[in-house]
Order: sequence, then C-alpha cells, then structure tokens
Amino acid sequence: MPLDVAIRKTFETAERRFTLDVSFRANTQRLVLFGPSGAGKSLTLQAIAGLLRPDEGSITLHGTTLFDSASGVDQKPQARKIAYLFQDYALFPHLNVRQNIGFGLRRGWFNPRARGSHPQVDYWLEALELKGVAGNHPVQLSGGQKQRVALARALVAQPRLLLLDEPFSALDSALRQRMRRELSDLQTRLDIPMVLITHDPDDVAAFGDQVVQVNDGRVREDHPFAGYVRSES
Repeated sequence: MPLDVAIRKTFETAERRFTLDVSFRANTQRLVLFGPSGAGKSLTLQAIAGLLRPDEGSITLHGTTLFDSASGVDQKPQARKIAYLFQDYALFPHLNVRQNIGFGLRRGWFNPRARGSHPQVDYWLEALELKGVAGNHPVQLSGGQKQRVALARALVAQPRLLLLDEPFSALDSALRQRMRRELSDLQTRLDIPMVLITHDPDDVAAFGDQVVQVNDGRVREDHPFAGYVRSES
C-alpha cells in the first residue's frame, strides 16, 4: 500500500492549542496508527479521507496526489475512493440493512428502495452473513451486526483504501476477539489495504504489520511489526 502522508494542521481554542504534525509512509497492506485518545489519530484519518483539510503538506495514494498544499490539489472525499468506517458506525436509523449497504453505491442523498436488489449488495449480505437481517433496522441489530453492516457499506463501492476508526471499541471482549478474526480474514481475502487506528495493544498484535505510534500530534515510532508483546502491569 503506497500511502505517503506528510501533513500539518493547527487547531486553536480559548483553552488549548494543538498541532497535528505527522509524516509516515505505509509499506504494507495493514497499517496501525497506535496511541492514546487525543493523540491525533482520528484527525490523521480524516485528513486522508478528505474530511479535514491540512494547513500544509501532501497525501498520496498509489502514486495519485490526494492533497498537496503547494500545488493546490485537494481531491473531494468521493473522488478519493476511500472507505471510512466510523467508530459509531454511522448507520442510518431509518434505513434497513439492505438500504444502508446500498447507500454506498448511490450518488446524492436518495435512499435505496427498501426491497430493492443489487448484485453487489446481495454479495456483501452473503459474505458477511447478513441475509437473515437484511430487512432489519439498526436498532434491531447487535453490536457485531452493526459493525458488519457498516463494513459492507464501506466495501460495496470497491474502495482503494479502507480506514477504520477504533472499530472494536464498542464491543464486548468476546465479540472483539471474534470481529478481529473476521476482519483479518476478510481483509486477507480481499487484499484491500487498510489503515486502522486504536489505543488497544491487542489490535496492534492482530493488525500491526506496520505500526505508526502517534502521541501529542506527532509520530513517535514507525516500524514493521516483528511481534508485539503486550506488557502486563
């Protein structure tokens, strides 16, 4: 995954001044941004996705410039073909599972038909074992099902990169372990590059082929994963 990020962005409020100043190159199919809450991990993901405009710097993916302050390039989020899985999944409560997944295929804010059929939607319903709940709404789903629906919606548009923001934080311990295995198997099968952010060392152990440690808005460490041992206190 040739992803190059070198950006700077300053945020100021009456109480605090925070500068995001990160630079790294992804050399593997799985990159983990690891660090505590408030370190700047989500801001970095938003900049890659085009949801946040850096003050300066550049972002390139597969040799294509997504953002470059010097030359004035700033591709819109839709043009970047990057899927973003939000921490809270951001499912539409008024749409059923099939519609939520199908929304990823549509331009604009037109809701897919409740019983409409589409080959790609049907594929992901089958692949992520969601056929049995295709007509259900988010309020009727378990935490694991919600995550799989959000993942299907992200993948249905065939993105070039998958971004995941703390994807397991809302799940209980047993479900976290299961979803880690499922996501790992799915990513391997699809061979889609991914950037995952987390503060959980277990996520690093599962997905950290390359780890970029972020703290206080800066990169502290960037290295290939050579075996992560969780320290016990």
